[in-house]
Amino acid sequence: MPHLVYYVASSLDGYIADDEGKVGWLPDADPDQDFGYGEFIKNIDALLIGRRTFDQVLTFGDWPYAGLPTRVWTRRPIKDPPELVEAVAGSPREVAAALDDEGFDRVWLVGGAALAETLRREGLIDEWIITLIPLTLGSGIPLFGGAQEAMSISSVETYPGAILQMHLRHED
Repeated sequence: MPHLVYYVASSLDGYIADDEGKVGWLPDADPDQDFGYGEFIKNIDALLIGRRTFDQVLTFGDWPYAGLPTRVWTRRPIKDPPELVEAVAGSPREVAAALDDEGFDRVWLVGGAALAETLRREGLIDEWIITLIPLTLGSGIPLFGGAQEAMSISSVETYPGAILQMHLRHED
């Protein structure tokens, strides 16, 4: 199976999007600070993205993941997808096996709280990189569902603006 990495931003109170699924609360991009993204993306072979997140990313303008194979987990066809973007469907294990069959070693799970929770419950996420933004939303789409899981912190980075990035793995 490929190494699945959930790289995501979260509010301090554990939300990855507001009640409407929007992420306008995230800090504006700083051209001098990428919060480790540049190094992270160099080690990614492909992306796995949920349909709602995919549709939202399309509204941002040009496809930001050009050149990276992207699989959209959906039951609906994708009309005029960007280059290297394909729809996939099936159980979590079937989708992970299909990514493996394509030869992808390290796959970024790009957003999709429901998709991430489904994969987490199946034990298919190998690593979490959670960037904590120092604000609270009060409500929204939660980072995790209700199932308890022990994790260990493998590293922590701090960035300007009191932003904290944790690298977590399953606790053995």
